[in-house]
Amino acid sequence: MIPILLFVMAHFRPASPTIGDPITMQFQGPVVLDPSPNYEIVSRRGDTVVIRTFQPHPFTVSGSVAGVRFHDMNVPVKSVLKPNDKMDPAPLKPPRTIPYPRLPFVAIGIAAFAAIAAWTAAALRRDAAVARAVPLLPPAEQFRAAINTLRRNPNLPLRWSKLADALRDYLAETSPLSHDMTTTEVIERSGSEPMAEILRQGDLEKFSPWGPLPANFDAIAQRALALVPEPADEVAA
Repeated sequence: MIPILLFVMAHFRPASPTIGDPITMQFQGPVVLDPSPNYEIVSRRGDTVVIRTFQPHPFTVSGSVAGVRFHDMNVPVKSVLKPNDKMDPAPLKPPRTIPYPRLPFVAIGIAAFAAIAAWTAAALRRDAAVARAVPLLPPAEQFRAAINTLRRNPNLPLRWSKLADALRDYLAETSPLSHDMTTTEVIERSGSEPMAEILRQGDLEKFSPWGPLPANFDAIAQRALALVPEPADEVAA
């Protein structure tokens, strides 16, 4: 608190302002400051006025409080400059290098890898489909060879399942009985008892916990061979 002529007093904060700081001055009554080139009046409301200066030294203010004039009220201002500062500008620093973002490149790389993997899988599936579409042997010969192999190897696992799969492949190649049809649909449309027995035994071996029913594999496989035309019959057809 600073005593002022005619007992005009004021509180100001901050206590030690520096250049450019807003200085709040509170008086005992409504205050009006005189304009001055030494400071800038930021705001005034009743008994409080906010000023600031950009001069690196103390300055004085004048004005009136509740109609009472006062002069040369000292406002201390502390300079932020060092003693004997030559006022030379600070040397320029080169701009700081910002690390280049890597996340977009990582995302692009992952997307490209996924696309390549998808294209590769599609190409492999296409090649596999072409390979299936061009068998080395005619369908009847493939089926006949599969039956003979299964008959010669009684210890092969899942013989009924393999025989049923060979039959389904043969029917899909030589008739409208496609792989998409269920076993029941194939049996109903074929009307062949050997086919029905082979397909039922294959399903039981694949899906039943008890496995296939007791049956003579060789006899049923021999009956399945009778369904396949001989090579001479195929040529004549």
